[in-house]
Amino acid sequence: MHRHYNPNPSGLMVDDCTIRALCCLEGMAWEEASLGLYFQSFELRDVQTSQNTFNAYLKRLGYTKYQIPNTCPDCYTVADFCNDHPLGRYIVATNTHVVAIIDGDEYDTWDSGFEIILYYWKKGSGNN
Repeated sequence: MHRHYNPNPSGLMVDDCTIRALCCLEGMAWEEASLGLYFQSFELRDVQTSQNTFNAYLKRLGYTKYQIPNTCPDCYTVADFCNDHPLGRYIVATNTHVVAIIDGDEYDTWDSGFEIILYYWKKGSGNN
């Protein structure tokens, strides 16, 4: 189920999905998540919005990255992921978007349930 979530202090709804997802899952203020990504990007000499920066920052926070099985690479959606993961806290990535999933619910500024997932992160390691 989609649950509207927007911690952006200016109410903006685009271009900061990675920050919003971090706020949701880590309980961070928008500014804290933004600064964390900024400092990670500075350390890597990469832009704040790159996958390289985001992956490194999530790893630093204790997340493990998982690939979606290639059984249906063009059909596994955010909604499918939510149905298959009724428990747990995840960050899922599509081709152009990142969204927080908590206990089967999608937290975002808009319903991205139709988006195709490329990979996801879960805090810690072990069973996904």
